[in-house]
Amino acid sequence: MKRMVTKPVLACLAAALLIVVCLALTRTRLEAQPRGKAIYDKHCTECHGASGKGDGPGAFYVAPRPRDFSTGRYKIRSTETGSVPTDDDLIRSVRQGLYGTAMPAWDRILSDTDIQDVVAYVKSMSPQFATPPKLVDPGEGTPSSPDSISRGVQVYEKLQCSKCHGTDGRGTGAVATEFQDDWKQPLPAADLTQPWSFRGGATSRDIYLRFRTGMAGTPMPSFVDAASDKDMWDLANYVVSLARKPVWSMTAQEVTDHFARQDAEAKANPVKRGEYLVNTIGCVLCHSPIDQERRMLPGMRLAGGVLFRIEPYGDFPTGNITSDKETGLGNWTDDEIKRVITKGTLRDGTRLLPFPMDYASFATMKPSDIDAIVAYLRTVPPVSNRVPAPRFRFFPSYMWGKFKLLILGDDPPIAIFPGNAGAVGGQR
Repeated sequence: MKRMVTKPVLACLAAALLIVVCLALTRTRLEAQPRGKAIYDKHCTECHGASGKGDGPGAFYVAPRPRDFSTGRYKIRSTETGSVPTDDDLIRSVRQGLYGTAMPAWDRILSDTDIQDVVAYVKSMSPQFATPPKLVDPGEGTPSSPDSISRGVQVYEKLQCSKCHGTDGRGTGAVATEFQDDWKQPLPAADLTQPWSFRGGATSRDIYLRFRTGMAGTPMPSFVDAASDKDMWDLANYVVSLARKPVWSMTAQEVTDHFARQDAEAKANPVKRGEYLVNTIGCVLCHSPIDQERRMLPGMRLAGGVLFRIEPYGDFPTGNITSDKETGLGNWTDDEIKRVITKGTLRDGTRLLPFPMDYASFATMKPSDIDAIVAYLRTVPPVSNRVPAPRFRFFPSYMWGKFKLLILGDDPPIAIFPGNAGAVGGQR
C-alpha cells in the first residue's frame, strides 16, 4: 500500500526548503561582506569615507560630491522614485563609472566577483535595502524619427526643461542657473549637448529612465505624473538629437571655432570661469586646512593655514584667499593678487618658493584667465583666519640643509601638517 504524503507534510517540507535556501543566501552574503569591506577600504574610502557617508578625504575637492551610501538614495537607477536601485544598477555604476564625475570605471581593476562583493557591502550600509527595489519596465520604447524628435521639442517646452537646461540644452536663456542637491552641495544642470558626460549613459533608454525615475537627491524630478511614457520617449529622442560633435571628431577649423566660442563665453562670465580654474588647478587643495584624516575643516574652504614644511627652506603656511578684508584678500588690489599668482611676491614683498605655489606655471596662463581667477576670489565668502608669515630657516641650518641636499643626495619630502596654522577670528 502506497504511503500518501499529506498537505501538511508538503507544507513543512516547503518551509524547511525555504529556510535552507535563506540560510544559504544569508551565509553567502555574510561571507561576501568581509571581502567586500576589504575591497571598499582599499579603493572607496578616499572619496566615500570609512562609513560610506560620502565624507572621505577626497570628497571635499570633487564636484559633484561622492554618494552618501547610508541614505540608500541613488541618482542612477532603473527603479521607481523612492526605491533603492537594483544590484544590476549598482554593479553597472561600479563597473563603468559615472561619466562626468570623479567616479571611475573599475571594470579593468576589479573582477566581476570583486564588484559583486563590494556592491553587497555597500548595500549593507543602508537599512533602505531591506525593502525590495521596484523595477521600472521601459518597454520597447519609441524609435527615434523626425516625428518623434519634433514631438519631443513640444514635450521639452511643456515640461519647461528650458528653465534649467536652456532653450538649446546647454543653458542659454536658463532661468535657474545655480542648484544644490539635498546635502546643500552645488550641482550644475547637465549640458544636454554633451552626452558623454551623462552620468547614467546617453542612449534613449538611459535618458528615458532619468525622466521616468528622477534623480534622487537632486532637483531633477520624475515626470511620471506630468508626462506619458510616449512623451518621455519622444523627449529622450529629442535630447539625443541635441548632441554636438565631440572635440575628438572635429576638423581643425571646427576645433578652432569651438574654443573661440568657449573663450567668448569665459570672457562674458569671468566669475564662472574663475571658479572652474580655482577648482581645477588645485587652489582648494592647498589653501583649505585639513584634519588628521585629511578631510577639510568645516567652514574653512580657501581660508588658508595649511602648513608646508619644505626642507631646508622653512615653514610656509598657505594664505587665506577668501574675501575677508582683515585676514584674506578683501583689501588687496587686483594687481597685488595677480603678482602673487604669477610671480610669487606677497604684498609685503616676501618672495615665495616656486613650490608648492607653482607661480612659474601660473605665469604662463592667459591674462584673461588670471583676471577670471581674481574675479572669482572676490566672490568667495569671507573667513577670518589670520595666517602667520612664512618662517625661513636660520642661515647656518639652511646652508647645512643645502649641503645635504646637493652634496649628500639627501632629498627630504615636503611635509604637510593637519590642522590650521592660522588664528580663526583672531584667536589661536
